[in-house]
Formats: sequence, structure tokens, C-alpha cells
Amino acid sequence: MPAEKLRPRAGHLAGRCLCGRLSYQVEDAFDFAVNCHCSACRRTTGAAFKPIAGIPRHKLALRQGEADVFQYREATSFNVNCRTCGSFLYAVVRDGTYLHVAMGSLVDTPSIRPSAHIFVGSKAPWFTITDDLPQYEGFAPDT
Repeated sequence: MPAEKLRPRAGHLAGRCLCGRLSYQVEDAFDFAVNCHCSACRRTTGAAFKPIAGIPRHKLALRQGEADVFQYREATSFNVNCRTCGSFLYAVVRDGTYLHVAMGSLVDTPSIRPSAHIFVGSKAPWFTITDDLPQYEGFAPDT
């Protein structure tokens, strides 16, 4: 697909996987952004935490690569990854109505920044949180 067709509309952000086979467009209207330290997020990313931004599902559209989508299903949600490179793009949660977008998959800079650390009760013991953001043992209010 030509690059000009993949540019996001005004007020939207572009996101993509590492190999470029999958791309999406999402409104720059996230409800929240947090750093999640739960063990599932750590395993999904291979990192100490996963920065995520929450948004209703209808505000994100896959622009390219539908055939390359791999969905890893859990009990009440599923992750959307690239079948080719394995990049994690977003999780579909809340009975399919809401998304947790992996902020690292965004190409463009969102207007929101993480405002808290969540699930610090299960954070990696080798990682020390050094910023002044609030820390919650589980979910933060409004997430």
C-alpha cells in the first residue's frame, strides 16, 4: 500500500509492527495511559513493564495486513500480534469493547503520557521504579 494511503487522518495516530506488515490508525483520544507490571504484560513484551493506552475499540482501525494478524486468546481477552514478526500491537478487553494499545507500537507521538504504574505487586523483582508516578498494587482508578 502506498505510504500516502497509510498516513493517519488529522487527530489520529499511526501504529505498526516491527516488520511493517501490520499497520493501524487510532484516534489520539486515549482515556488513560499506564505502565503495567503484571506478569502477563512482562511476558508479552519481554520487558519490565508494558506502557498501554486505553481506548474504545471503535476508535482503532487496522489499515494494512489483516491476513498477518495473529490473535493470542486468554480467558476474557485476546492480544493482537503480527504473525510474521511477533510484534504485540494491542489487547482486546472488556468483552471486546475496549483496547489496551501498546504505546511502543505507535509511530506517531500521542498527546497522553503514562500517569501511573499498575500491578506493582507483581512487578519484576530486579526492576526498580524510579519516577514519581503513583503506584498501585492492582488496577489504578479509572483504568
